[in-house]
Amino acid sequence: MSIPGLDPDTLFSLGSSLAVTGWLALAVSPAGTRWAPAARLYAGRIVPLLLAVAYVALFVRNGMGDGGYDSMAAVRRLLAQPALLAAGWLHYLAFDLLVGSWIAERSAALGLPHLLVLPLLALTFMFGPAGLLGFALLRGVWRRSPQRAEVSA
Repeated sequence: MSIPGLDPDTLFSLGSSLAVTGWLALAVSPAGTRWAPAARLYAGRIVPLLLAVAYVALFVRNGMGDGGYDSMAAVRRLLAQPALLAAGWLHYLAFDLLVGSWIAERSAALGLPHLLVLPLLALTFMFGPAGLLGFALLRGVWRRSPQRAEVSA
């Protein structure tokens, strides 16, 4: 029995497209614009929650199969199933976008220029944890900058 909309290829494609709209919303929403809070809400809450619904639906429909998380071999078996590979992809999309939204929110609070944030968002979009690391490094440099210390004093 096939459930409309739960085809793994369809959910993979729709999830990817939806995530891209979230990333674009972050990219075109510098801090201080009137639409930035709505863009961060969309990218950091609404889209990840929609992806989470699809993720859970795939697991409810397909179970774990003969895979698991206790070894690389078990994860390989899990991801060898198209529906669970799609679920894994939705997992990445949701959490990377959540991290990207957090970076945008924290960057706004720190007063980082949007032109410095854009490469971090691109890095997070493509390589998740590397973007988070880049943000942590930039945040550390930004806070220690002598010009920032004079402004905040």
